[in-house]
Amino acid sequence: MTPPATNTLPLRRDHFALAAELSARFTAESLVRVDEPLAKRTTLRVGGPADLLVEPASEADLAATLRFCTEQGLPHCLIGRGSNLLVRDGGVRGAVISLGHLSFAQLTVEGERLHCGAGLKLKHIANEARRHALAGLEFLEGIPGSLGGALRMNAGAMGGWMFDVVESVRFMDPSGAVHERDRAAIEVSYRCCPLLCAHVALGAVLHGTPGDRTAIEERMSGYNLKRWASQPAASSAGCIFKNPAAIPAGRLIDELGLKGTRVGGAKVSLEHGNFIVNDGGATSADVLALIEVVRRRALVERGIALATEVEIIGEDAGATAKSA
Repeated sequence: MTPPATNTLPLRRDHFALAAELSARFTAESLVRVDEPLAKRTTLRVGGPADLLVEPASEADLAATLRFCTEQGLPHCLIGRGSNLLVRDGGVRGAVISLGHLSFAQLTVEGERLHCGAGLKLKHIANEARRHALAGLEFLEGIPGSLGGALRMNAGAMGGWMFDVVESVRFMDPSGAVHERDRAAIEVSYRCCPLLCAHVALGAVLHGTPGDRTAIEERMSGYNLKRWASQPAASSAGCIFKNPAAIPAGRLIDELGLKGTRVGGAKVSLEHGNFIVNDGGATSADVLALIEVVRRRALVERGIALATEVEIIGEDAGATAKSA
């Protein structure tokens, strides 16, 4: 996600003018929406609107969008499928860019390599690997996100990590120039790829290992069963906290007796302590307050400072009212 610019945002009455000017720079297939609700674009189903929601239809239009934001001093960020995202109730100032167009979701398989666009669902990638009898990507099946977000976060599940299967990454810098870098030259860590914090992932070449299709299907089925048995079905953003070195966050929260703890419509899941669910009518403020309840208890009672894994963007509702 691109860090927000420090420039002052134009007043709300200028959003339509900005949208019109941006639309004039790219093809008819690309979309710009004003005051677009973001809650419906996140799996937690909370949060306010984006001043501008941009859906470029090509890499050229994405480059035009990034250059426009730079010229206008407009803050901007990217969102994927919203599965690791918490949007504050006041919404997001500036432009929110979504690579939801089909042009960013292309996939071709060449031997043991899968050439994947950043907009692809991870589930689709896992299924294509299975269809071509390529093992090693089964863990992607149950991660409810896109490849671009998984690359930026170095997502992991069931003992597998995104960059374990990456051979190279294509990305765009803020000027709109496209680059490609081999995995060996990309720094990654737990839940982070610094390169993609300031650049936009366009896609990656993933590598599988020839295997038995039946065995691959069985592993995917087993992962799926394990996930549904241990994770809530209610709306959530996935794991809220990163795992501390000493103990998994879910186990810590369970030991603290915090399962079922509630603030407004937000509740710590009874199925998995590291999930906060929208139990009906939750606001982002509810979720943020509950996060602080958990963090405070963990620090006071166990001396553990929990860091959030979920991406938190936007402004509180009061801040928006002051700036409007």
